[in-house]
Amino acid sequence: MVPPYRGPAAPDPIELTQALIRCPSVTPADAGALGVLEAALTPLGFRCERMRFEAPGTAPIDNLHARIGTGRPHLCFAGHTDVVPPGDETRWRFPPFEGRIAEGRIWGRGACDMKSAVAAFAAAAGRFLAARGPGFGGSISLLITGDEEAEAVNGTVKVLQALAARSEAIDACIVGEPSSSEAVGDTMKIGRRGSLTGRLTVRGVQGHVAYPNKADNPLPRLVQMLAALGPGPEIDQGSAHFDPSTLAITTIDVGNPAANVIPAEGRAVFNIRFNDTHTAESLGAWLRQRFDAVGGDYALELHSGADSFLTAPGELTGRVAGAVERVTGRRPAFSTSGGTSDARFVKDYAPVVELGLVNATIHKTDENVPVEDIEMLARIYQAVLEDSFPEEG
Repeated sequence: MVPPYRGPAAPDPIELTQALIRCPSVTPADAGALGVLEAALTPLGFRCERMRFEAPGTAPIDNLHARIGTGRPHLCFAGHTDVVPPGDETRWRFPPFEGRIAEGRIWGRGACDMKSAVAAFAAAAGRFLAARGPGFGGSISLLITGDEEAEAVNGTVKVLQALAARSEAIDACIVGEPSSSEAVGDTMKIGRRGSLTGRLTVRGVQGHVAYPNKADNPLPRLVQMLAALGPGPEIDQGSAHFDPSTLAITTIDVGNPAANVIPAEGRAVFNIRFNDTHTAESLGAWLRQRFDAVGGDYALELHSGADSFLTAPGELTGRVAGAVERVTGRRPAFSTSGGTSDARFVKDYAPVVELGLVNATIHKTDENVPVEDIEMLARIYQAVLEDSFPEEG
């Protein structure tokens, strides 16, 4: 009788979370976070590769690609160890980079978004490998970036490009963003809305307010153009898997300190979060049609942060949802709400879903997560691994 495989012990997800939080990895600083994770994965048999990218005008970023196995199917876990700034640290109940455990919770910047999920997956992979050994019939990888919370130009997108260039295909991916609403696993993201930012400048002719006929006031036209975008935030009725697209005006600027001067121009910035009934190009045409109807001299600059995407319910969504239900007893709702994530890059290479902790405290002062939730997430990830690489016979 062949004895069961006994490999290195899996990392403890709670201790690993604490160790990661203790690295003050505010984008673009790594502060040792990737090294902590690499030290946890290497004994399990993962081949760890640092991938550093930079671009003009941006900070160089270290990323970690860790993989075990060479065959297929290839399941990838994607995430990030960078965090947003903690703000005024004196307002925190505990120091934001201490990783304190109190009242059954881990406190610290990144506890929820998303160092706990990274630790939970590392623990899940370790437990899976301890039970099955390295010959599980496929590949498991972690793609961890330090460039998610800020510019996101030297992180996940470039790692994926590099892997594709050397023909490392990914068959399915889980992004560990905090997707849950009230309880771990109650919500799974199967897509995201797109993001389009518009910068509108309406130009006129400066003059004295006492002689408006000798000037051309751009502000009434600016107001009319913004009003032409609709009376409320929703600009459509939504679609089968998406809520209505929304438009929010975020700033209106004139920069005119004088009450007796008609300004030469006025500016506004707005953002559209759009569903799969639109593209950035179709929205650009929609905007210009409305602005042209008002008329006058204007300029519109558009920046597309992401296109909408959907992983249609099917094999991957069913497999992950089944694992969640087996561990928690609840079936996750499928959602496309929220902002953007690095899943927007992954979707060009493989089917992708997002599954992580409850998002109640992300980016907040006193960010924290229950210890038991991290353990539950590790069990869910382990169940996903077991279902992704079933034992033969």
